[in-house]
Amino acid sequence: MMQQYKTVAGYGEREIVIERSRFIGYAQRVTSEEEAAAFIATIKKKHWDATHNCSAFVIGEHDQIQRSSDDGEPSGTAGKPILECIKKNGVKDTVVVVTRYFGGIKLGAGGLIRAYTAATVAALQAAGIVAHVLHSGITVTVEYHWWGKLENELRTGSHRVVDTTYTDKVSVRVLIPAGEEEAFVERVTDLTNGQAQIVLGDKEYVEVPIAAVGAEQGDAE
Repeated sequence: MMQQYKTVAGYGEREIVIERSRFIGYAQRVTSEEEAAAFIATIKKKHWDATHNCSAFVIGEHDQIQRSSDDGEPSGTAGKPILECIKKNGVKDTVVVVTRYFGGIKLGAGGLIRAYTAATVAALQAAGIVAHVLHSGITVTVEYHWWGKLENELRTGSHRVVDTTYTDKVSVRVLIPAGEEEAFVERVTDLTNGQAQIVLGDKEYVEVPIAAVGAEQGDAE
């Protein structure tokens, strides 16, 4: 599993106008080619009267699945720029559709590339970008007289407490960034004089908001 990867936070939609043509960018998180195809079909149905509905998507930890469509625009001026923008911004499991309503002024190949790139950036910005950071689940069980120290450590540290159970003892499940497990275990062991029961669980991704998409990717002339 990767230590971390970026994807869109969810659905995003934004419109820009270039030389009187309307470009409406749509972005969505998807985890399969089928989901991506369904999203594209939904946008095409919504904008059945549009001049073009161009699209691209990237799926998989290692970008294993990549597809793009110019949908009638000159070859390489729409689908590929959308795909390259997704990849340059490093987002995975993402589909983008850019709907165009022609405004009467031809943009030329270079203008189309810049316009579709700008619309893709707008869609990604509207959706928001998050990082999925790999964490390890760790369950710590202690007697009640150790709970105060442990609770304080969890509160003041950068630990993500998932669940706490109070029975004859206190059990707490914590998510720790991958690679920091050993230091956490040592800290808890020291705090409880070795009396804590510590069980390492499965790894999972935690979603963390990050900075917006770079606007420089979308400059349109």
